[in-house]
This record gives sequence, structure tokens and C-alpha cells, in this order.
Amino acid sequence: MNNLKLNTETISAKFGIRQLTCLMLIAVAMLSGCQSNGVKGGDAMSAAEIDRDVSTALTTLYQQSPSFKQLAAKAKGVLVFPNVLKAGFIGGAQYGKGAMRKQGRTVGYYNLVAGSYGLQAGVQTFDYVLFFMNDAALAHLNSSKGFEVGVGPSIVVLDEGMARNITTTTARDDVYAVVFGQKGLMAGLGLQGSKITRIKP
Repeated sequence: MNNLKLNTETISAKFGIRQLTCLMLIAVAMLSGCQSNGVKGGDAMSAAEIDRDVSTALTTLYQQSPSFKQLAAKAKGVLVFPNVLKAGFIGGAQYGKGAMRKQGRTVGYYNLVAGSYGLQAGVQTFDYVLFFMNDAALAHLNSSKGFEVGVGPSIVVLDEGMARNITTTTARDDVYAVVFGQKGLMAGLGLQGSKITRIKP
């Protein structure tokens, strides 16, 4: 329990009490049967702040795994969620904001919200990148009122070795995802069921 407290305090110093409080409110709402498509107010981030964090996350990913930079060059769009915050105690939630990049330029902003049951107690942060490989997958993201991971376009979670072996001819899935930079107590990130919605920061 002391480790959980220390870890929460460490992450609170980086993200602020408002984000943690906001995340826990989302978890409570989902546990009571409510649905949330986004959060406004205390956790607000400017477009410049999101862009800065997105650039930092991509730089880190490409330095650690250059194969993903090559995959990005083949993608129609790269959706980046830096510093996604995930917390749980019996039930839990995760929340983050990110941006879509096309040819290195931001073309839209999105949030990521998910709730689930049975999570172990803890708080964790991670970076999450989605590589959209065709126009149809991108169109589905922008035409839906909430793009749900696991529903619609096929999504494959990659590691560096798998990314290295993807070529223009073998990239047959709609979307490829990578999770990295995990910090915290929780194991297993469970992307299934996450909902992505376009926002105006």
C-alpha cells in the first residue's frame, strides 16, 4: 500500500491532482453504468502542449525502435497519445489526449477513454501510438462518433521485431499499435474497448 501511495504521489507531481481526480471520476462513472465520451475542465491542455508531448513521444519511440519510423513513413496517419494515465482499484479507467500526424504535421486532436473491471490496484502511465495504414481506416476514425479499439478496422499490436518485418506489401492490417514508456505499478495495458474521440483543445 505504501508503494502505491508513493507511486501515486510521483505521478501526481507530473500530471497534477486534477488529472488524477478526473480519471478517478471517469472510473466511478463507468462503474456505475455511465458512459463518458470525453472530459472538459480541469485537465484541459492546449494544442501546443499536446503537440509538444506528441513530438517527445515520437522522438523517444524512433530512437528506441527505428523500425517504427519506417512504418510511420508508410502510414496514412499516425495517432499519438503521450502520457496516457491509467488507474484502477477493483474497477479502473484510462485517459489521455493526443494528436494525429500526417507527414509530420498535426491535422487533428483526440482523446482516449476506457474503463474496465478487475484491474489490479495501481497507477500507471504509458505512450500509445496507432499507425493508420489505409484511407478507409482513417475515414472510419473521423466518421464515427467514437472510434472503439477492437470494433471496425483491424488493429495489431506490434513490438520492434514485428515492425522491422513489415513492408509495403506485407502491411495488410488496417492499424498497427505500439505501447511503450510504461511507468507505474500496473501490468497489462488492455487496449481493447478504448474509445477514441476527436476534440478541439
